[in-house]
Amino acid sequence: MFLRTKRPAPPAAEIRPLALADGREVPVRWVRDRRARRLRLIVSDKGARLTLPTAASVRMADAFLHEHRDWLADQLDRQHPDQAPLFGRDWADPLPLRGAHAPLAWREGRFARATLTGHGIELQLPERADDRRARAALRDFYLQQARTDLGRWLPRYLPGLPRPPSSLRLRALSSLWGSLSPGDAVSLDLALVLGRPSAFEYVLVHELCHLLHADHSPRFWREVEARWPHWRLERDYLRGEGLALKATLARLTR
Repeated sequence: MFLRTKRPAPPAAEIRPLALADGREVPVRWVRDRRARRLRLIVSDKGARLTLPTAASVRMADAFLHEHRDWLADQLDRQHPDQAPLFGRDWADPLPLRGAHAPLAWREGRFARATLTGHGIELQLPERADDRRARAALRDFYLQQARTDLGRWLPRYLPGLPRPPSSLRLRALSSLWGSLSPGDAVSLDLALVLGRPSAFEYVLVHELCHLLHADHSPRFWREVEARWPHWRLERDYLRGEGLALKATLARLTR
């Protein structure tokens, strides 16, 4: 008779301080994950998180954090949506769209709406509309632009998939750029439309490839690479600019 023993549970998540080069000390949430194959450091609106394989040593993790502490400091400095002014009638700066900045023109009208013209972005607003309506109109504009991009890209990838996604959803995501639900619904971060289009298209390809393989196995990455050979460049771009894109979307549309 053999007794089946339970595998011990991984240690619970813990918060450890990390000293940055400028003297600041920031809390980093350490999370061990049996599915993780490498160390991974991310920064979201919830702070810094280090994901570790269960077998990774503390010494290895400390060395990894020390190596990436300048990157972490830069990411934290980019994330100040609560301290920056929100979008409103006094806004005069160009607006981000597809990796560039479009001039903004205001005009009065019956309805709150933003449109893309040959000269930039024109935002029409009723005389008594407040800044919240301006932000809502801008959010609708970004949704429309993102849907236009997806409608142009999606048909080229459908023939190689076992089935199409059940839906495409665009919304602000806290840390992820995209996800695929058990019902095959693809969710993408609306902030992607602010950045360069190649990064947006890569995230779409990434999530579509999960219709072939639900994990991040070598088979999955082979499918991604077959469709987007330079995916590593887009991943690095999002790691470097992603937090600023998410914070900017929050300032402009929340």
